[in-house]
Amino acid sequence: MGRQEAIARSIVLALVNGTQKRARSAWAWILALFSAFFSLYQLHFEKIRPTDFANLRRHHWDVADDAYLDSFRPEGGKKPEESLKATGDMGFSGSTFYATADQKYLVKSVPRHSEHSFFRDDLLTPYVEHMAAQPRSLLVRISDFLESPRLSLGKMLRLAPSHHIVMENIMYGQNEAKARGDVDWEQWDLKPTSYFYPERDIADGRLTSEATKSQLADEFPDKIILSKAQADQLFSSLENDTALLAKYNAVDYSLFLVRIETESGEAGRVADPDQQSPTGQSVIPQDPPAVPPEPPSWRTGVPSSDGKHVYRAAVLDFFWAKHKLQPIFMTFLINAWNLLIHRHGPMSITTTPEEYRQRFLKMCRGYVEVRD
Repeated sequence: MGRQEAIARSIVLALVNGTQKRARSAWAWILALFSAFFSLYQLHFEKIRPTDFANLRRHHWDVADDAYLDSFRPEGGKKPEESLKATGDMGFSGSTFYATADQKYLVKSVPRHSEHSFFRDDLLTPYVEHMAAQPRSLLVRISDFLESPRLSLGKMLRLAPSHHIVMENIMYGQNEAKARGDVDWEQWDLKPTSYFYPERDIADGRLTSEATKSQLADEFPDKIILSKAQADQLFSSLENDTALLAKYNAVDYSLFLVRIETESGEAGRVADPDQQSPTGQSVIPQDPPAVPPEPPSWRTGVPSSDGKHVYRAAVLDFFWAKHKLQPIFMTFLINAWNLLIHRHGPMSITTTPEEYRQRFLKMCRGYVEVRD
């Protein structure tokens, strides 16, 4: 079994069998611990705060337990690892991504200690309370958090991630759209680009490969066309969400934007789950994995006011906190660079939380055009 398959298998077993307890003899426990220590890729995972996440799913997002677990259960005699499909190693953090077979959920590794410890120890309780109180929050909905508590060679040698989050897939429904022959969905990972990015700004980027620079934040080349009511609701949600993140010292989060092109004047129909395409198929999924609020919403699709597009959006990657050890060290390095070599200003990961929040909100407002 390869690395990706072994990691996927350990994730699925933890999610599907996480609540099952088996009586074991002392000898069986010793063998299990011995096997876990010598595991390189298939680690033993346990759920962090499972009751809190189950409460969010059941009572606030209207996701039944069986429906949730069905996304991870192998079908037709398949192996557990076949329930997840690897989508590659992404980003500078080296995170691994998996998608469920039904495309409803993504599993993302959180390999950096500063990030998973921040989410577990600092942000998790405020996040759970915020998501319960704010149904229109744009913070990505995290449905489970896994950690590997046992000592193993795989963890020590960093061969396999020790923490994973399970979250909603904002791209849910794209595969069905492709199968119908619809236009491809466009996506952007948006952050303020006015910060200092060494990969881009040192020697005009000549010292870094194009592949590395392509992983930097995107720029949206157009405008998000909304009515005033839609824009007000969007900015209200972003104001609330970013206030929470700034309060707990998070920076470097991004707005993940999806744009679906439609025939002129048809955006309202596409964003309505009760409407159908000319082929008789539902134009957006009838059972998105995380509702309410009912469609149209930024999770299922908000129609542009000019009728040409449908938009989805979520705030992602809010695990980088200024008070953790690695961010403190990075801030020291960038401050030294600015003092001794060249004044570039802060990076998005070394600025203050409130300053990042203001630039982030300004970026979002700059991309929106109100057109009633």
